[in-house]
Amino acid sequence: MLVHGVLGGVGSLAAQLARWGGAEVIATVRRRSDIAAVDPIVATHVVALDEPDAAVQVRGHAPAGVDRVIEVAFSDNVDLDAAVAANNAVIAAYGTREDRPAFPFRPLLWANVTIRLLGSDDFPLAAKREAASALTTAARDGALSIRTAEPLPLDRIAEAHDRVDAGARERVLISLPLGGSR
Repeated sequence: MLVHGVLGGVGSLAAQLARWGGAEVIATVRRRSDIAAVDPIVATHVVALDEPDAAVQVRGHAPAGVDRVIEVAFSDNVDLDAAVAANNAVIAAYGTREDRPAFPFRPLLWANVTIRLLGSDDFPLAAKREAASALTTAARDGALSIRTAEPLPLDRIAEAHDRVDAGARERVLISLPLGGSR
């Protein structure tokens, strides 16, 4: 499985869940300097997207290609995805920078790739309940780890926003006052 954006919230959890399920995870980071920030427990292999041979590196870890891709930036990564997809692979995309992304149709066609576009608000209730149960089990089993910063009080919410915009490596939390007015 190829998981893009492994240092982000969704990518990190996707990689951890895949490892918990027994998958070999090849993860991507934006820059080579980010590789050291990836916990080896989260990913089997890490590839930097700023390397010119990123697709070759992925194929080095998965010579037959990857069966699944968790995609955070479809428009940015689709050429790489097409280069490393195994026959009958599935790309699950939950983000893109371009509203109307172009993609290499023929390579994806010839590999019989399925592209699944996932919006978190429109899943059926049964799927949401199943996901909540699986996440609870994974957390209980110790399979999930989420790095968080020390919570900031509500009156420092602008600072929290600035931390997120600056690319904080950990989740930024706000501490709400107890028993306050609504």
